[in-house]
Amino acid sequence: MGFLDIDNATKSYGAVEVLHKVDISVEEGEFLVLVGPSGCGKSTLLNMIAGLEEITSGEIRIKDQVMNGVHPSKRNIAMVFQSYALYPNMTVRGNISFGMEMHGIPKAERDRKIGEVAELLQIIPLLDRKPGQLSGGQRQRVAMGRALTRDPDVFLFDEPLSNLDAKLRVDMRTEIKKLHQNLGTTIVYVTHEQIEAMTLSTRIAVMNGGYVQQLGTPKDIYDTPANLFVATFMGSPSMNLLEVEIETAETGLRVSTTNAQGAPLHLTLDNPSDALRQFAGRKAVLGLRPEALTDAEGVDQRSVHIERFENTVSVVEPAGSDTFVTTVLGGKDCIARMRSDTPVSAGAPVTFAANMEKVVFFDPVSEARIP
Repeated sequence: MGFLDIDNATKSYGAVEVLHKVDISVEEGEFLVLVGPSGCGKSTLLNMIAGLEEITSGEIRIKDQVMNGVHPSKRNIAMVFQSYALYPNMTVRGNISFGMEMHGIPKAERDRKIGEVAELLQIIPLLDRKPGQLSGGQRQRVAMGRALTRDPDVFLFDEPLSNLDAKLRVDMRTEIKKLHQNLGTTIVYVTHEQIEAMTLSTRIAVMNGGYVQQLGTPKDIYDTPANLFVATFMGSPSMNLLEVEIETAETGLRVSTTNAQGAPLHLTLDNPSDALRQFAGRKAVLGLRPEALTDAEGVDQRSVHIERFENTVSVVEPAGSDTFVTTVLGGKDCIARMRSDTPVSAGAPVTFAANMEKVVFFDPVSEARIP
């Protein structure tokens, strides 16, 4: 049993069920990110935790207390919204203080808490300004400060960085990460940005179509995606996916595909799983992250199984610290992540190195990962 338990929770609007039997247990101090495309149900689930949406069936418990039907003000949660929801006619000090005033906290205690959170979030010089005089990042810090004064059981963040520009979004990610590390608070955070999910979380719930597709650590989600949706949604650039033939070979199994010219290309597999052996003579979907397909010299030297092959380059995209190289395998574009100084040009052949220890396979019918 966790600090926050979502137990078989569903949400329906009339006959339409938008959340389907969600089961998530969040430990105290954990940073859980709900990630998925628009309309997947992540914000609905967050609003159910907050009490802003009623739960249709199942239970939501905080510290083993059932929250079904409990008014939001009685749940001891603090929520930071995408819009910040600051009062424009109040100063920063007034915005941070307002909730405490409503709860009858004495002025001396209010002033102490305002001082603490203002120092923590580095907004002391802003306390006498109004929201209209602040930048987007400053407003976000004020909204976080208002939430922090509550000393809640659970913090809820609803896409708090989506209104910020790219650089400020990176800066605020760091601030939120520091905040969690310093305070050890329990956080549930909603975003559609997979980079935010990977960098902030201790665990991620990937959602789609009202279902939790996979729940796990960022490493679990990235290295062993549960299905094709998770494989393509998490990661930038996303995982390369090729439909291949699984064939029996002397050493066990090999995959058969084609190169850029359409000629056969075979890659051997060491120690294939029993589940994958069942696909011998059948098609499967091979998944390989761009960083596991690279140039011959840039390959992970710790790997004991590298397959090298020559193939023609289609597109070269310099990206500062890396060079992204597109080539064609199995009739599909595949992206390789190479070193920035790799000598490579469009239309020329280059030796690629595939780290076969990083390959994952999926059932083309069920789309589930083959263990």
